Amino acid sequence: VQLQAFGGGLVQAGGSLRLSCAASGYTFSRYVVGWFRQAPGKEREFVAAISWTGGSTYYADSVKGRFTISRDNAKNTVALQMNSLKPEDTAVYFCSAPPRPWLVDLPTESRDYDYWGQGTLVTVSS
Repeated sequence: VQLQAFGGGLVQAGGSLRLSCAASGYTFSRYVVGWFRQAPGKEREFVAAISWTGGSTYYADSVKGRFTISRDNAKNTVALQMNSLKPEDTAVYFCSAPPRPWLVDLPTESRDYDYWGQGTLVTVSS
């Protein structure tokens, strides 16, 4: 299983970025995908998750209404559209997949995910 997040960069507060996660090495369409982030000196935190069909999504309260997660199972990709960015959104963003397919619930704990991408840095300046 390989996951690669990309699309990070430097953006001013109030701006937007679109992150992508490319997956390979497994049957992507059967697995939940989660986005997490980790700011310097802080623990990794949940951002958003999407079901294997794409029909269900869940967001952390801190990003709800500003971020949108989506997936394209034909292309084995998941996107995280981030709008109205704030300096506190600055972090390395990771995409991840759980160890089992066909999950009904959307896990929000990092311990529930086994596979992690390399991460992409998002920096929001004030």
